[in-house]
Amino acid sequence: MKPLIQAILIGALSLSLATRCTMTDTKQLIDRKAVVDRHRVISDSTHPKSPAQVGNGELAFGVDITGLQTFVPFNTLSHWSWHSFPLPEGQRTEDFKGSMLDTHGRMVKYDIGNDAQPELSSWLAGNPHLYNLGRIGFLLLKSDGTRAEMSDLKNPHQEIDLWNGIIYSSFELEGKPVNVETACAQTSDVIGVSVMSDLVKKGQVKILLDFPYPDAGQFSEYMGDYTKHEAHSSKMEKTGKNSAVIARKMDDAKYFVSLNWTSNADLLSGDTISSPHRFYLNPIQSSKIAFTCKFSPEESSLPLLTASQVFMESSGSWSEFWKSGAAIDLSGSKDPRWKELERRIVLSQYLMKVNEAGSFPPQESGLVNNGWFGRYHFEMTWWHLVHYALWNRWPEMDKSLHVFNDFLPTSKKRAAEQGYKDARWPKCTADFDRDWPHPIHALLIWQQPHSIYFAELDYRLHPGQATLDKWKDVVFETAEFMADYAWYDENNDRYILGPPVFIMSENTKPEVTFNPAFELSYWRFGLRTAQLWKERLKQVRDPKWDDVFKKLSPLPQQDGLYITHENIDSMWTNFNFEHPGLTGVFGMLPGDGVDTACFKKTLEKVFACWNFNRVWGWDFPMLAMAAARTGNPEKAIDMLMHPSPNFQFDEHGLATGGPWPYFPSNGALLTAVAMMAGGWDGSNGDAPGFPKNGLWVVKCENFNKMQ
Repeated sequence: MKPLIQAILIGALSLSLATRCTMTDTKQLIDRKAVVDRHRVISDSTHPKSPAQVGNGELAFGVDITGLQTFVPFNTLSHWSWHSFPLPEGQRTEDFKGSMLDTHGRMVKYDIGNDAQPELSSWLAGNPHLYNLGRIGFLLLKSDGTRAEMSDLKNPHQEIDLWNGIIYSSFELEGKPVNVETACAQTSDVIGVSVMSDLVKKGQVKILLDFPYPDAGQFSEYMGDYTKHEAHSSKMEKTGKNSAVIARKMDDAKYFVSLNWTSNADLLSGDTISSPHRFYLNPIQSSKIAFTCKFSPEESSLPLLTASQVFMESSGSWSEFWKSGAAIDLSGSKDPRWKELERRIVLSQYLMKVNEAGSFPPQESGLVNNGWFGRYHFEMTWWHLVHYALWNRWPEMDKSLHVFNDFLPTSKKRAAEQGYKDARWPKCTADFDRDWPHPIHALLIWQQPHSIYFAELDYRLHPGQATLDKWKDVVFETAEFMADYAWYDENNDRYILGPPVFIMSENTKPEVTFNPAFELSYWRFGLRTAQLWKERLKQVRDPKWDDVFKKLSPLPQQDGLYITHENIDSMWTNFNFEHPGLTGVFGMLPGDGVDTACFKKTLEKVFACWNFNRVWGWDFPMLAMAAARTGNPEKAIDMLMHPSPNFQFDEHGLATGGPWPYFPSNGALLTAVAMMAGGWDGSNGDAPGFPKNGLWVVKCENFNKMQ
């Protein structure tokens, strides 16, 4: 064989083997443990900005280099820990008047704060909010009895065993080693800790528990007010030889902290004057102390797990998690960026499982701190949750989707008060549906079709009557609102969206903005899919939905390019920042109403002139998805590895992209990777979103196709 022909054949063969992906089956061709273990988090930093975390999706516990919250008061947060400060005297929530805005010739009430009710508006913004369940740390004493400081620790070392969900920490104090193991149970909100050191027996290592009152701030890295002793109570109840229960009460919120330990120790309360909410677990004549701490909204009669049981449960559950669903291995790649991309993928999976697989949709900063008071944003549920479906881990997503049926009555009330049919979903809320009064919250609309998108994801994975029954009311009442919200322009025989409207980018004037490109495409998707659900249920298609779909304004163009909204001025110079939402119509979304040739030119223009230092973290994966769907996988990789400070991942995998940490960056990364690996409706070949240039060798398995 001639050398040139042989080289061509070998090259062609190498490209054909560059991507191998099995879809939604039980085959596991990847050494998953090897993939996870090579990104084990190792740190020697005594002053970390971000916590190492253990958690179960419902509760997360952040620790410093000691394995507890000793020197850095990281938080203990859960999806059920909500608190409200007392209302201002004489105020009632039902008296909130909102603001009236002209909406196509009629005055409509929107939940926007007003000057006549400043106190009530402010209270509604900040309540309810997440609170810190408590701090668990070490009281470390030097041999002279004085308290040790961080600088007294020598040879600190910490590793997060991702495969088993266990943090191993070690350090030396006055030449004596201290070894700590930390984990979280996966079936209950229990933290397990084991400590081994001669210093324990000498009385130089004690366990500190301290409970704060909620603070009124947001974006607090260290949550809680430890000075307002009189505002809350911490009452020790049901003490036993090796157990105790502490009842906590803060205004109308209450919860319980149950402790269990396996070696001789005394639980002592702190100084009732200076620290009435502080307790010490004091080991007696043993070089080891193992204990568990359970946080719960209700007092439990069940026996508490031991630390060894927590470690066993964590190890078993986490290894099963990594074995479940999809996986991707990039280690055969020659592009030097493969390892960092794979690290981000692995750590994002861990962090999302720890922080964002609970009973309510997650907030932007997960269970790390209280971004936006701990409230979650309905529009961002797409980026927080969709990856679970594509990675074939639907149960992790399904836990929080009950909010759509739960919030359906209040969403119908919201729409009715504004003169619309059926259900208008909130924007920013908590464990019940009361929107935070704010212009953006009141006027944003791109979250409205999410429920239909999620329902369709569910049906694609679980086709059948049970899924149809689960979602049909939500789908139909969402579509009814969407059709009614679209305003009929008689002069031009078309339907338009807005004004007033805040669009995905949130950087235009709502009173003059109308026909945003992303929302128009998403409206088409929602109405088209709702009609498909009508057909599945053997119901007659809704004629109003068909009319709106048929006459909905086309996606706006200018000079042969798509633009953010119809009447925008100087978009490419004055509005080339914030979310490039127009790129989501064919990538994030399947392209309803999109001319692909026009879209490709628009995407190239965005790549050329957008200000990528003034965007958010999920914008980069959104752009990667658009690049992949339009046949430019090299650019998709460039977007996922963009050098912008708004899309970086620290040693623990916590991401930038908004108020730190910004979990939509992590979720969006996983969504884009799933799409690039598993493909989308109409894509061909293995891992169609990854380059076929010989630099990327992608092994992947069990991904679900995206719409």
